Amino acid sequence: MDTLYQLMDGLATALTPQNLLWAFLGVLLGTAVGVLPGMGSAMAVALLLPVTFRMDPTGAFILFAGVYYGGMFGGATTSILLNTPGQASSIATTYEGHKMALAGRAAQALGTAVIGSFVASLVGTLVVALFAPVMVSFALNFGPGEYFALTVFSFVAVAAVVAGSVLRGVTSLLIGLAIGLVGIDAQSGTARFDFGSATLLDGIDIVIVTVGLLALGEVLYVAARGSSAVDFSTIRAGRPWLNRREFRRSWKPWLRGTALGSTFGVIPGSGAEIPTFLSLGAERRLAARRAARKGEQNEFGKGAIEGVAGPEAANNSSAAGTMVPLLGLGLPTSATAAIMLAAFQQYGLQPGPVLFERDADLVWTLLASLLIGSVLLLVINLPFAPLWAKLLKLPKPYLYAGITLFSVLAVYAINTSVLHLVILAVIAVLGLGMRSFGLPVAPALIGVVLGPIAESEFRRALAASSGDPAILFDSGISLALYGLVLVAAVVPVLAHLRRRRAARRGAGEADRESAL
Repeated sequence: MDTLYQLMDGLATALTPQNLLWAFLGVLLGTAVGVLPGMGSAMAVALLLPVTFRMDPTGAFILFAGVYYGGMFGGATTSILLNTPGQASSIATTYEGHKMALAGRAAQALGTAVIGSFVASLVGTLVVALFAPVMVSFALNFGPGEYFALTVFSFVAVAAVVAGSVLRGVTSLLIGLAIGLVGIDAQSGTARFDFGSATLLDGIDIVIVTVGLLALGEVLYVAARGSSAVDFSTIRAGRPWLNRREFRRSWKPWLRGTALGSTFGVIPGSGAEIPTFLSLGAERRLAARRAARKGEQNEFGKGAIEGVAGPEAANNSSAAGTMVPLLGLGLPTSATAAIMLAAFQQYGLQPGPVLFERDADLVWTLLASLLIGSVLLLVINLPFAPLWAKLLKLPKPYLYAGITLFSVLAVYAINTSVLHLVILAVIAVLGLGMRSFGLPVAPALIGVVLGPIAESEFRRALAASSGDPAILFDSGISLALYGLVLVAAVVPVLAHLRRRRAARRGAGEADRESAL
């Protein structure tokens, strides 16, 4: 009951006109920045840090939280409309969301994304507020061995989910792991694949990789296809709201995605990419099973609304989950959370267990502002879904010229290096080649993000055990994750063999009928 009273007190503080204004500005700014390829909520919060230095800490963190939530949804807009995610956490949305847009259902895809974001943000924030101590203790159970098992599970799950071929998925993953190896080895200090350039000693920034593979890679692919590329201007905008059947198909994926995002959001280092792809894979398997049971055609691959609802819910609920390790342990689980940690330190606040006692008013007002941000996210974005869908009517040269401009500006803003622009161009050409040969881009990005984490945790675990590999399997969490790895690896193979057997049986029956 004390938790509820504290949350209500925080809600009363957050509902003051001044704090409501900060929350509104944050959600609006986050949504606008999330649309721009390569920018994302992390860069927006970083740019706001010096501006908010003289602000009241409560107002500043309410603004940051609004930017965080708004950026999570803003990244989905271009994922759906242009097949170009605004940030890495929106990659999973492109698979079904863009196909819905091409089928004239862009407004419905945006609608289910914003409603899913609202549901996930609301439920995720309430779970964080009510069960923060339990979730902190869960996060503390993860050591180097558990982190390594989690990254291995993520590699296998993503490669199995997004690739029609296991070989293509693994190939893309290896490309990402190779990019992630560039720079100084964190353990030994040895330079790797730097080609004699001091700029590459710090590695290739994830913003450069994301913008190059996703945004500019898509621009080059559309340009290379020429007249055979899809003409967006012929696509119908569709009706503005979801109908009853679409609501029925979406509400369960919203809840499943919320559960996945809330679970993975509290684990340091997991990020929002893992739960979004797990949600996509879960919805794909459930849809295939449902279609087989009812004798219907499976819509996945053609624009299934479940493939937007689940990942977007997982995306936003993971944002709420990141507040648990950030506030309770002082451990950021995303780039935006890391910058918010710097903001806490800027105000002389030290996140950790004592923060809930020493600065309880600030903590509970911040958590309450997340609830308000969830409502504002719905109010601001749902009416504008049909308007966003009309972006497809813009002439294609102007549309992709704008994407290119913002992509280049985002990369150049990192440290104003011309060499970074050269690296961006190389990675964009790589993205073009991957699309041309049918290689999925998502496993490569997961390899870039999680590859260095997997290497670091693997070596930490072996160092702690004096080289004994048994440490990788000495906990229930690790064994459960490796069990899921086996399932994720074996199920696609069994499904492929079952399809081949069914095809042979069908061919044999056809031959017998023709012989008769």
